[in-house]
Amino acid sequence: MSNNPAEKPKQTQYSRSRQKHEARILQVAEEVFAQFGYNGATIDTIAERAGLSKQNMLYYFSSKHLLYQKVLENILGIWLDSMALLDQSGKDPASKLENYIRRKIELSRTRPNGSKVFATEIINGAPHLSEEIKTKLLSRFEEDVRLVESWISEGMMDPIEPKHLFFMIWSTTQTYADFSAQIEIILGKKKLTASDFEDATKLVSRVILKGTGLRR
Repeated sequence: MSNNPAEKPKQTQYSRSRQKHEARILQVAEEVFAQFGYNGATIDTIAERAGLSKQNMLYYFSSKHLLYQKVLENILGIWLDSMALLDQSGKDPASKLENYIRRKIELSRTRPNGSKVFATEIINGAPHLSEEIKTKLLSRFEEDVRLVESWISEGMMDPIEPKHLFFMIWSTTQTYADFSAQIEIILGKKKLTASDFEDATKLVSRVILKGTGLRR
């Protein structure tokens, strides 16, 4: 590494430029993979939508597989960082669970393409999901399950099966991303509004809290 101070601004500028291009590519790739799936998406399509040549695209990500892996890591990283049940605001189980649901639906609103990419990967048997990603997902899930089990053992909520509780929450909240087109057709809307997502949040929270014996 050079010790020349004059080179540091150039290195910083280069680093920022690279990060900007990579972020743009990942955003476009998420959209393309959500639309066409892994097999249907092509480097040419992603490069064209990102405003880059195929050669420039491959400079940042050397293969479609590598790019797809990065998209999966990004969306899962956001989920893991923002949805840990223990980290939700509120001191009581009801508040934490309600905020967990709220954040899940908010991610369906703000990152629908990421949700669709992950859902398609799982539906297809998770062929591209690395062991590292699986380990991180399982570790966070087990932490959340143990927390719910502690609430049950302390008599703070009904004796339900924690794992199926999370399966229910995931499927209910992610449907507003993965099957948004279906919901828009039924509601007669071109796009779901913030009000639609808020209505969903309130209803899902009410049903889950009542079903587990929790009250705010």
